[in-house]
Amino acid sequence: MGSYKSGFIAIIGRSNVGKSTLMNEIIGNKVAIVSDRPQTTRNQIKGIFTTSDYQMVFMDTPGLHLPKTKLGKFMLQAVTDSLEEVDAVIVVIDASEYIGAGDMAAIEKLEYINTPAVLVLNKIDLIEKNALLSIIDRFKDNKHINNIIPISALTGDGIEELVDVLAGYLKEGPKFFDDDMITDRPEMFIVREIIREKALQNIKEEIPHGVGIEILRIQQTGPNMIEIHANIVCEKQSHKPIIIGKQGSMIKKLGTEARQDIEKLFANRVNLQLWVRVKPHWRDNIALMKDYGYDE
Repeated sequence: MGSYKSGFIAIIGRSNVGKSTLMNEIIGNKVAIVSDRPQTTRNQIKGIFTTSDYQMVFMDTPGLHLPKTKLGKFMLQAVTDSLEEVDAVIVVIDASEYIGAGDMAAIEKLEYINTPAVLVLNKIDLIEKNALLSIIDRFKDNKHINNIIPISALTGDGIEELVDVLAGYLKEGPKFFDDDMITDRPEMFIVREIIREKALQNIKEEIPHGVGIEILRIQQTGPNMIEIHANIVCEKQSHKPIIIGKQGSMIKKLGTEARQDIEKLFANRVNLQLWVRVKPHWRDNIALMKDYGYDE
């Protein structure tokens, strides 16, 4: 019987290429939120995948972008930090879209590290085989890329091959986390992220990136019931009625969808109460960023 292996794997790439969907698919549970909006992931989130032979700790990072606020600078720093002292790096590219400057910026980061790198071509379910082969041909001679693996994070195609390749980069080492842990984040963080995900998915205005979630209370109120109170915080008074919706329709929708995901997380019934508060310029306020779950 071989020795146990473990290691840390960073996931990088421009915004909206499917990094969070990929990590959730590998782990088999929702630990990072998913949205068609860019810059959905704002914190570095660790997802944990444990087998009898090894443990992989994935670090999902915010998408690469040009920062305009303190929150933006914080997000970009999380990407850079994630490449320090990891066992492997996954660069995710959306193979169904034009490969532009953002994608190339992620690949160029590999030039400055000695870490094994896997180029993951995501969303292959949306392209023809010839187009895929053309992308593989473009990067196959890049000396900073160790493997190129086409996948669909949505359908699961190619995920098993990717995990097998990554396992080859793990070193002999201990389990960093207990077998039943799927993330290093506390439950409050995941609850906050689930609520924010629903805002990103449902509010089709320029509001969602100015939305923060303030958890007021998580309390077990019965054998199979958890009560959660939270504020959806926006930056402008004019945003408040949009988040609430006509006769409360939007906030009710957000609450229903978030509650369903949170119930799966806790394996309990959940009573979720949401309110909307206005906090101007909170994204440039370090103290408020901490209150809404963003690390230093």
